[in-house]
Amino acid sequence: MPKTKQTTKRATKPKTKSKAIYRVKNWREYDNSLVQRGSLTVWIDEKALQQWNYQGPRQQGAQFDYSDLAIQSVLTIREVFHLPNRATEGFVKSLFELMTVTLKVPDHSTLSRRGKTLQIQLPKRAKGKLHLVMDSSGLKIYGEGEWKVRQHGWSKRRTWRKIHIALDGESGEIHAAMLTDAGVHDSEVVTEMLEQIDQPLASVSADGSYDRRAVYNALQTFAPEARVNIPPRRDAKIWQHGNCQQPPLARDENLREIRQHGRSQWKEESGYHQRSLAETCMFRFKTIFDAALSARRLDTQSTQFGIRCRALNQMSHLGMPQSVRVG
Repeated sequence: MPKTKQTTKRATKPKTKSKAIYRVKNWREYDNSLVQRGSLTVWIDEKALQQWNYQGPRQQGAQFDYSDLAIQSVLTIREVFHLPNRATEGFVKSLFELMTVTLKVPDHSTLSRRGKTLQIQLPKRAKGKLHLVMDSSGLKIYGEGEWKVRQHGWSKRRTWRKIHIALDGESGEIHAAMLTDAGVHDSEVVTEMLEQIDQPLASVSADGSYDRRAVYNALQTFAPEARVNIPPRRDAKIWQHGNCQQPPLARDENLREIRQHGRSQWKEESGYHQRSLAETCMFRFKTIFDAALSARRLDTQSTQFGIRCRALNQMSHLGMPQSVRVG
């Protein structure tokens, strides 16, 4: 039989994109800030000690012994060092004994009672226009662990709370935060989130779940000049056509650019990838404080969440890494 020439195919390796390499250029300052997170003088300073006792107006019934700043400081100690209320009381008492401070320490019952109505103000240092990034996630409040769910499935008592965060992409500060039930949609809290922000907005970035009319109406009211970086859905339609006498909608302009240049190019040119900073903030939040809430009531859970956001901002003020791309 005639010999046939055998042809062999060379195994070709799939082309892989080289990963970008980033390095922290302010490592000395950032390393010092990580050390300062464990300093007790960061969380209870002289200002808190001077305003420890309640000095507000008289109330009906029993009077407060401690100011809101004192309750806030002790609750911050509890969240930063992962302590229950009773252990927090003993921790602060021993701290005052070492510091020879003669002030009284709120007991665990006072911390629980005052935590229901405590108003949390987020410390903010960012100036100028903000590049706002919005996102949401969940925190478990009670229920089974992950192992039990994988082995036997979940039960009806597995309950979560939904956290909503709006942060500045430049500084990493949280400028608005809310805690709601698990069934609340992201678009339903945008108006209340924007009401917490005092500075003008340069841009607003969020994922596709915020592609709702209510979101665009709220942004038009609070930040009409801000660039909106929210990707429309795959099957999105134009809301307001070009022959209308009204000015074009920001959402329709994004959709036209996507149809003309593609979704990937629109994300690159609009700066949409800055939205990943919100996921980084969520990762920092859950890594530092935990992915669950210990409180049982919704009002106390909101205070616990606000205390954590406030503490995370204070940690950001101590120092943040400045990463630069090197390869």
